[in-house]
Amino acid sequence: VQLQASGGGSVQAGGSLKLSCATSGLIWSTFTSSRMGWYRQAPGKQRDLVAEFTSGGSINYQDSVKGRFIISRDNSKKKLFLQMNSLEPEDTAVYYCTIELGSRDHWGKGTLVTVSS
Repeated sequence: VQLQASGGGSVQAGGSLKLSCATSGLIWSTFTSSRMGWYRQAPGKQRDLVAEFTSGGSINYQDSVKGRFIISRDNSKKKLFLQMNSLEPEDTAVYYCTIELGSRDHWGKGTLVTVSS
């Protein structure tokens, strides 16, 4: 299984970015039934959950991004997305996509998001 995140960049506060995560090595039924989501890691901090689809299809968001970020996925293309609006400097971090298969989390290389004030 491979995951590749893209779409990061530098924006000013209040701006928007859309992250994408392309997956490979997954069959459709596994993609649609697995827990998957986005984490981020700011400099000097731990990696935290931003948003996720649970294995049952429910969506969870970190409180700080509720109302600003939207997680979505294209099942036909087996891609995961994160629309980030009203970005704040505190959103600056490396963003990672992940999928849980069995008891193991698979991670892609991150994409850097930098928000300037």
